[in-house]
Amino acid sequence: PCWQVEDFVVAQECTQCTSFQAKTIPDCSPTGFIEKINCATSKRDEFKSCRSAVMEARIFWKFVGTMMCVAAVFAVLVVCRQRVLDRKALEKVRKQIESI
Repeated sequence: PCWQVEDFVVAQECTQCTSFQAKTIPDCSPTGFIEKINCATSKRDEFKSCRSAVMEARIFWKFVGTMMCVAAVFAVLVVCRQRVLDRKALEKVRKQIESI
């Protein structure tokens, strides 16, 4: 591709591939988004795979939501485990006091 060896100008910003483009342009497959570029020296128009800011934001917030859920589950597990250990400790102390 000319954009790897030459300077280029972005002719069309990063947009999601249509179903037709996804089938006909191989650069659509890695991310599902492409941008049209003009190479400066060879004056060729080509497509380049790109990453959409909207897509990246959606993936980021999905990750944050997942991590918050995982943190909440483990916080509940810690509280439950602490209650079980506290109950066992109180039972042990009660038995020691009864044996005196």
